[in-house]
Amino acid sequence: MGMKSWQIFAFGSAFFAGLTAILGKVGVTGINSNVGMFIRTVVVVIMTAMILTFRSEWNKTEGLDTHSIIFLVLSAIATGLSWLCYYRALQLGPASKVAPVDKLSVAFAILLAVVFLGEKLTWKTIIGCAFVVVGSVVLALG
Repeated sequence: MGMKSWQIFAFGSAFFAGLTAILGKVGVTGINSNVGMFIRTVVVVIMTAMILTFRSEWNKTEGLDTHSIIFLVLSAIATGLSWLCYYRALQLGPASKVAPVDKLSVAFAILLAVVFLGEKLTWKTIIGCAFVVVGSVVLALG
């Protein structure tokens, strides 16, 4: 049984997030963490613009309405705040402890998906989430 495309991208996301912790930790050593986040953000914007250009997707705005724009802006604000906290935490603490605490975002995402999106909470989800929380706490305190 092959992996579904969303699973491939999700694993890619996890790998690159792990790599982000290590590269970010080295990158913010000796500089202001907010400057580090700014540099990272500029690179992300340039990279995304290059992808849109390469794939000729600048004109693909179907479905883009005020509702979508508002929630994308709110998501960007949440991302920015997350990155600010993450880079400061990396500057102050070891990546091997910061990254697991950051992964508590899994538990927050599940809780918020249930409360705000009406997603169903199954026993598998509860048990998996509990493992993530316990694992994060054990790694952060260990």
